[in-house]
Amino acid sequence: MEKIELIATTTFGLEAVVKRELFELGYTELEVENGRITFKADVDAIPRTNLWLRSADRVLLKVGEFNARNFEDLFEKTKALPWDDWITEDGKFTVIGKSIKSKLYSVPDCQAIVKKAIVEKLKEKYQTEWFEETGAEFTVQVSLLKDTATLTIDTSGVGLHKRGYRKSAVEAPLKETLAAALVQLSFWNKERLLLDPLCGSGTIPIEAALIGRNIAPGLNRSFASEQWPRVGKELWKQARLEAFEAVDQDNEINIMASDIDSKAVELAEENAIEAGVDDCIEFSCSGLEDLRVNKDYGVLICNPPYGERIGQDEELRSIYAELKKGFGKNKTWSVYVITSDDRFENIYGSIADRKRKLYNGRIKVNYYQFFGARPPIK
Repeated sequence: MEKIELIATTTFGLEAVVKRELFELGYTELEVENGRITFKADVDAIPRTNLWLRSADRVLLKVGEFNARNFEDLFEKTKALPWDDWITEDGKFTVIGKSIKSKLYSVPDCQAIVKKAIVEKLKEKYQTEWFEETGAEFTVQVSLLKDTATLTIDTSGVGLHKRGYRKSAVEAPLKETLAAALVQLSFWNKERLLLDPLCGSGTIPIEAALIGRNIAPGLNRSFASEQWPRVGKELWKQARLEAFEAVDQDNEINIMASDIDSKAVELAEENAIEAGVDDCIEFSCSGLEDLRVNKDYGVLICNPPYGERIGQDEELRSIYAELKKGFGKNKTWSVYVITSDDRFENIYGSIADRKRKLYNGRIKVNYYQFFGARPPIK
């Protein structure tokens, strides 16, 4: 069977996480670039990766890539691509675009030319001058980088961070994909206690519980390519069945989540119920100064309020101090904090064992990692 090329897009800084996820799914022909991992696979990878990737933003089908220095190049080379292998006669397709450091810098013009080229290709295939566009949706992207045009079709639809469980959120929520990455970048596993003392709407503990239970993050949502004949409903059905069978309900997952805001805790509990992991998480309403956990070898992961978005300076200083007082002094605990505050290490009073630069939306943040002692081998 001829393989296709797919692109898993990701937030800058998370490429290694997504690469590891793809490798664990069995895909080994991987090419890593900034913000994306390109890989070759069979068509059944479309449902599998959409269902299972935790930290990727989208899965794109790569239709073609070529050099385009003028509009004629863009039109002719776009038209030559096998759009008719994917887009149906009644398919509804839109074209979006972006251009960086390219001679073809007018994105609206590039979108219009790509749209026209695809229509001409489909006219030849289906021998018609008019398309109803009442069928499956296809979002085509033309991406120009240094005069290289990459043409893709979005297989995901709504971004992969939309799991379907977060019905409500507090101010400035953390994206589910980033929360999953924070857990995967930590030393946490389902044998250890995980604590989020600033849980907000519960995204970090919920994503951890999904990982602990081996629940595919996309199991309770729909995707654009479910309606594509080339993929077929049978492949989607098979992929969902495999995902259901992979769920591990036997292990005891020990996760604690708290917040000083009672409304936030209530929302987090509702979201955990929607995600089907409420039995894995113990929620409580508590301030940091009152929260004490009498267990060793725990893993703390949290997303404090950012000064420029929510918190005031004194509040932030108090949060950092309480984190250090309550958990940073216990050498068996591993502490992970994501924040845009460059003063964090100074106020916390320790230099992180590792600091990783990431982005939370458009905000540049650091993921401070303080490694505690490993638990003894049982």
